[in-house]
Amino acid sequence: MIGANFRGKAGALVLCLTLTVTACDTPEAASPPPPAAPPPTSPTTLPSEAPVPPTPHNPAAPQVSPTTTSCPTTGFDCDFQNRITAVKTYVAHRPGTVGIVLRDRHTGAVWHNEHAEDPTWTASTIKLAMVVDLLRRNREGTITLTPADHTKITAMLHSSDDDAATTLWTKYGGPDHTLWNKAFPTYGMTSLTPQRGYSQTYPYWGFQKCTTADLDRLMTHVLDKTPAEDKAYIVKNMRTVAANQQWGVWGAGKAATPGNKDGWSEEDGGWVMNTVGFAGPAERYTLAIMNNLTNQGAYDEGRTTDTEIARLLFEGRF
Repeated sequence: MIGANFRGKAGALVLCLTLTVTACDTPEAASPPPPAAPPPTSPTTLPSEAPVPPTPHNPAAPQVSPTTTSCPTTGFDCDFQNRITAVKTYVAHRPGTVGIVLRDRHTGAVWHNEHAEDPTWTASTIKLAMVVDLLRRNREGTITLTPADHTKITAMLHSSDDDAATTLWTKYGGPDHTLWNKAFPTYGMTSLTPQRGYSQTYPYWGFQKCTTADLDRLMTHVLDKTPAEDKAYIVKNMRTVAANQQWGVWGAGKAATPGNKDGWSEEDGGWVMNTVGFAGPAERYTLAIMNNLTNQGAYDEGRTTDTEIARLLFEGRF
């Protein structure tokens, strides 16, 4: 296109010269106009013009970057920013409140919405923190996990087994069950707070509140700070969860090779539907969602909301 502009300008110059001679003609014989300059034999860059782009007939021409639509500098590319906007629009019409944190572990970019710091019932997402703590203590030698313990740990990750969680919580919580909550801030869950509930045990895994930002930091800890063997074990299990957990971050789609730990429960204030996990090559992106339905919806609405958010963010990216 730029090369065509040059040729157009050269032709216009010849036409201009011809018109000038005709307009100034006198009764005297006019001198013939000088011959037009021959076309250049090599690519030429005119002042104020960009270099000639390569064409099939001009492969030696320098490369020209394509024009792109500018977007704010956020650490996320324009496509991701458009996806985030789509999520905002979608969530605005969904029941309850939804806290979201999206992280790019390669660039460090993070997006969170206005509900990312809302205290929300953890439901079974706290089981991921329990697994991290059990593996750490076992590695350090302060506890010795039995084969039966390992089976229960896998069950917590695979199908979110409540009985397994209760058994391990009681067995390894110490005489006053406080060892767990003392350790959880180490994994990024700095806002986690036990709640008084219907259990005779306090604190108890089933009555805890945290924020979406806590779950984001927990997932980052798993992927960036746990020993390689422990990380591989957790990631493998999160990628192969049972059907009852194939929603939420799972909605990123098969091409994104997602993994997640979901949590769902009906509390006095209504259902909560939570999900935390990763998507993309080498678990590049993490996503945490806490959906507090506040009696405006139930399990199905929350499950749909969480899954659609992941789909909007990741489907077609990989």
